[in-house]
Amino acid sequence: MNDQITDTQWKQYEDEGWLNLGPILNSKDLAALQQRIDDIMLGKAPVNYDGLLMQLDSESGKYEDAGEQSRGHKGATLNYRKIQDLEHDPLFLEYMQRPIFRDVCERVYGKGVPIGCFRAMFMNKPARKGTWLPWHQDRWNFLDRDPLLTVWTALDPCTAANGCVQVIPKSHKLGLLNPGHLSGFLTPELAKEHCPSEKAVLLELKAGEVVLLHNWLLHASDVNRSEISRRGFSVCYMDGRTHSRKEDERYSPIFGAGALTPDGVAARASAAKKIPA
Repeated sequence: MNDQITDTQWKQYEDEGWLNLGPILNSKDLAALQQRIDDIMLGKAPVNYDGLLMQLDSESGKYEDAGEQSRGHKGATLNYRKIQDLEHDPLFLEYMQRPIFRDVCERVYGKGVPIGCFRAMFMNKPARKGTWLPWHQDRWNFLDRDPLLTVWTALDPCTAANGCVQVIPKSHKLGLLNPGHLSGFLTPELAKEHCPSEKAVLLELKAGEVVLLHNWLLHASDVNRSEISRRGFSVCYMDGRTHSRKEDERYSPIFGAGALTPDGVAARASAAKKIPA
């Protein structure tokens, strides 16, 4: 496993808008992250639950029927759809700060640019459950500049059967297709025009493999029709100089001056409320 990507790989990423880096997590590190996220869902982990944005999965498979996204634990269950702010867990932060991800961030944003975390989140499609995620680009219209890079790590095998991410190659070159939408979702008309099934590529991954995604690349994911969960860890790295029009929004520094450290995060978590009531 290399700590840097090659120029050839980077050219492919720039052209296609995505790149499979192959296996980044070895079996031991993969098992540790799998266990940690399960412990977080079950209320067993030494984390500050009041600081985590957590959302239960939809029972219907419809995106609009998913549970409320709010801070705090919502019961001991493995049927969470999303858990966000995982840069405040030392194990996930240590993984986010690996040299290969610093290298990728430097290629996107430039050497010496401070790097922040827009969001570090667990995305889950439990066995025989999961939610259809409609076609969209990852962008947010309350920021003064767009985050451009997402690193997506498979914690389980990701297949067509269990709802792997699917993309439209080269679609990042189209620019922003629905810039007025808060989070970049396409209208049905735009999805029909730009996302026909014959253009979609399924990003089937082995557990421990990592894919880079340009945030403007059109992507979606289906429900899980298998007996295998589809757990993934998605990190959106941003230019650390980004400002938000939301006064209460603060973004954690990951690389550069003042960056979070696993030891510091662990100390803060131990001092906070950990186990849900």
